[in-house]
Amino acid sequence: MTGRLVITCDGSSLGNPGPGGWAWVVSADCWAAGGHNGTTNNLMELRAIYEALLVTPPSRPLLIQTDSAYSISVFTEWLAGWKQRGWRTSGRKPVANQRPIQMIEQLLDGRDVRWAHVRGHAGHIENELADQHARDAATAVKEGRPVSTGPGNTRCVSGAV
Repeated sequence: MTGRLVITCDGSSLGNPGPGGWAWVVSADCWAAGGHNGTTNNLMELRAIYEALLVTPPSRPLLIQTDSAYSISVFTEWLAGWKQRGWRTSGRKPVANQRPIQMIEQLLDGRDVRWAHVRGHAGHIENELADQHARDAATAVKEGRPVSTGPGNTRCVSGAV
């Protein structure tokens, strides 16, 4: 059995909405990023989690680290209540980002995932890398340049290394 894989996720939006980027990082040699036009910071935070879940085997225990209290709260505190209320907040408003949340929820089903909040811009190495890759992706989208999507090294998340 392979140990728990630590993945750090971050999102960035230059404007809210605006050009955005997302990134997940295991190490300086194992990361991925992407970008989108007309998005929000919360959507990019969620996208980083979604992309990290897509590339990791469902049997691999994970620790997802993020500086997004929103992303953690969605899956650890709010989701059950939203579903009970028909995807309405406690204030009876429609839940923002419902579809991406549902997509992540499907990927979380049956998985061993723990969550950890890390302070952003506080020297946490992987968070700083994820933040830089997400911001670089958002900047590339804004400037109309190709986004650097990462080294493509997914062996590090498969348990093969």
